[in-house]
Amino acid sequence: MRPHQPVANTPGANLANLTAHLPTTALRQSVAENFSKTVAELVQLVAIPGIAWDAFDAAQLERSSEAVAALIRSTGLDDVQILRVAKDDGGQGGPAIVARKAAAPGMPTVVLYAHHDVQPPGDSELWNSEPFTAVERDGRLYGRGAADDKAGIMAHVAAFRAITETLGDTFGIGVTFFIEGEEEAGSPTFATFLETHRELLAGDVIVVADSANWQVGVPALTTSLRGLVDGTVEVRVTSHAVHSGMFGGPILDAPTLMARLISTFHDDQGSVAIKGLHHGEAAAVDYEEEAFRADAGVLDGVKLAGMGSITSRLWTQPALSVIGMDIPSVEMSSNTLLASTRAKISLRLAPGQDPASAMEALEKHVVAHAPFGAQVSFTAGEAGQAFATDTHAPAAQAALWALGESWGVSAVETGMGGSIPFIADLKATYPHAQILVTGVEDPDSRAHSANESLHLGDFEKAIVAQTLLLAAINAGALGQPEKSGEPGEQKA
Repeated sequence: MRPHQPVANTPGANLANLTAHLPTTALRQSVAENFSKTVAELVQLVAIPGIAWDAFDAAQLERSSEAVAALIRSTGLDDVQILRVAKDDGGQGGPAIVARKAAAPGMPTVVLYAHHDVQPPGDSELWNSEPFTAVERDGRLYGRGAADDKAGIMAHVAAFRAITETLGDTFGIGVTFFIEGEEEAGSPTFATFLETHRELLAGDVIVVADSANWQVGVPALTTSLRGLVDGTVEVRVTSHAVHSGMFGGPILDAPTLMARLISTFHDDQGSVAIKGLHHGEAAAVDYEEEAFRADAGVLDGVKLAGMGSITSRLWTQPALSVIGMDIPSVEMSSNTLLASTRAKISLRLAPGQDPASAMEALEKHVVAHAPFGAQVSFTAGEAGQAFATDTHAPAAQAALWALGESWGVSAVETGMGGSIPFIADLKATYPHAQILVTGVEDPDSRAHSANESLHLGDFEKAIVAQTLLLAAINAGALGQPEKSGEPGEQKA
């Protein structure tokens, strides 16, 4: 268990007055009565291997989108569309589902985001059960996408179902479902999709259900995400490969020189040693080392890298990883001095860091540390902005209240070491919208890994929390809309 210091989130007087009159018992009961149906629907979604990568069957991704569209229609919504936009290369982007319930006059709109595509299953021998056959064991549901992010879809669907059944005609806020179909492939058409359907997707609050809770039994609102830049480094030594016995000694091969270059990315403590990168403030909560090592599967004897609290190293400091390298496998190796090699570098950025300046700093470092005069080049890749939530904003306060009310313990305001680059696109397109990053995962969910799973008890609590959030917004937690009527504008 991770010790935590929950950030106090007692609702203000106005929010407390609003929430005191909500039918919380009836809303909880509705979620509970439909929960077995919700899990059964999730099991059906897991069975569809919808993967947005070009190497996989696109027909399965279409099946997935149609299944999600049918689920949303089952809640009573008629305005349900499957939409796509073109990629830069002319191909079609992944199918996204957009469904809308119009807002009553003067009421705000909430956009509910999740994604229906999943990661490839990976090595089947590492799974304890079939990846696309959901299996319940010890209170957890195992299967690819069971947590990331088909449970996010079902949290949206189940919450909408519960609140419409309970509030009926008094449920006046607008709700827009936006279920993406290519998130695990990097959301290549996301910005274009927003531009094309800007008015269709406009809202006052955007709930992104693609993150994690602090631990089983303790909810969290993700209030910061690191940004991201990546690039490819190439080291060239000779014009062609040569025999290691005939030429080895005076010449160091390209992988060896690449290793020397990679070693300059961190100092002796393991902190990123690239000049010009921003470091943020320490987090308000910490992560016990023993728990972190267990959650991450760190082997005995391996020392942790960096300085400061573990949460600051995870959330508010830069982190650099080598995520790929062109080099023959051991089975394919020969006595050859390789002329060149490439490595893919991924650099996570602290909130407050400009991605363009970070990319420039990374390139400068690579060129300045060329080992033994080798020819070194850097090709910039993707770049994504970091994200930070204004936790004093009305929507965030309502979310913190709903999480605490559902779980019965105060929610933790956490950062996330990972990045969700499309959130920067959402913020740029809808600058007045309040973005909330929530989730159903926990430290043992193992998203993207073998034996991905969902804690069913916390899954039900997540649905209750989202139901309560929608009910609070319906009761006026955001205040009154601006008279200008601009999409997404609310008074604080």
